[in-house]
Amino acid sequence: MTTTTDQEDTLAMLRDSLVRYLDDRHGLPHRLQALAQAHTAPPPFWQGLAHELGLLGVALPEAHGGLGGGMSAHAAMMETLGGALAAEPYLSTIVIGAGLLQRNAGARADALLARAVAGQAVIAFGHTEVQGWHDPADVRTTLVREGDGFRLDGRKSVVHAAPWASHFIVSARSSGGAGEAGGLSLLLVPRETPGIRMRPYATRDGDRAAEIAFDGVALPMDALLGSEGGALPHIEQALDEATLAVCAEATGVMRRLMHDTLDYVRQRKQFGVPIASFQVLQHRLADMHMALEQAAALTSSVAEALGDAELDASQRARAVSSAKVATAKACKAVGQGAVQLHGGMGMTEELAVGHYVRRATLIEGLFGPASWHLRRVAKLHSN
Repeated sequence: MTTTTDQEDTLAMLRDSLVRYLDDRHGLPHRLQALAQAHTAPPPFWQGLAHELGLLGVALPEAHGGLGGGMSAHAAMMETLGGALAAEPYLSTIVIGAGLLQRNAGARADALLARAVAGQAVIAFGHTEVQGWHDPADVRTTLVREGDGFRLDGRKSVVHAAPWASHFIVSARSSGGAGEAGGLSLLLVPRETPGIRMRPYATRDGDRAAEIAFDGVALPMDALLGSEGGALPHIEQALDEATLAVCAEATGVMRRLMHDTLDYVRQRKQFGVPIASFQVLQHRLADMHMALEQAAALTSSVAEALGDAELDASQRARAVSSAKVATAKACKAVGQGAVQLHGGMGMTEELAVGHYVRRATLIEGLFGPASWHLRRVAKLHSN
């Protein structure tokens, strides 16, 4: 049986190998060049993660070709990728996509899972709709039986990594009304399926997403993942895991912001002395550091807790939302502090700080802002 010490050693080795790889191949110029060219395919570093490092399956169970690292391994990967501002679709393909596939096993799901781990497939999760406002049950895309298969109709508003995806996992309502717990299903939809219209766009931090319309998309019966109408618990778990994963990513982003800001204030001089010697700036830096470390510690603790089989859905939701609140507040404190301490150059394209701040700002609202998660925790405690 794998001990806690063994797992910690494995995660440390994972971080070290990935950091070395990133240091050699993924500076800011590489990111900007890759994103400028990555309109229909993910940045080339994605293949390196699969083939040179073999890290795409590190969090998955051994039965699915992984190393069994669980959520702690996802967090280690996301934090390290965040520190390099890597744009690769690990979140959509491995955290969300592979997570849904392994919990909804079947011939098609298993085959795609193996391809995803091998770096041969990119998965995008089509769930968010304009009216949804982070309610996982508010889905108006419809799924009806037609002939010997299904017909899929609807719109998804923000599908991250969609321009790069070979497959979509799409939520749709097969019964009931928007907001009802029952009646949600998950469908596996190859990109080339007729009836899909996509409008790609760049997000404000440079990543890729798309609006997708499904107009009378005909799907076979085996496109269904899991049981028809019973997908909501799987969707909620996938969204919770994704939320915690971006909290871990934010830790890497904020550590880089702190590193660059400390370097700058030690070198920048006023009145003949480094501005790092000014007491008011030292207090500001201490507040930034404390916010970061509190968020990082809570995220790490929750990632470990999610490996507990006895943790129920309500406990998982409270823990994840608490981590997201702390992370969103830290992103604001560290991001704003980094920009202000750098002065006007903090938002320039030439300096890495501006790019990291934009990612931290996007993460603040991704999968729900702090205000939404606070209300969620309050509601769960009152039940």
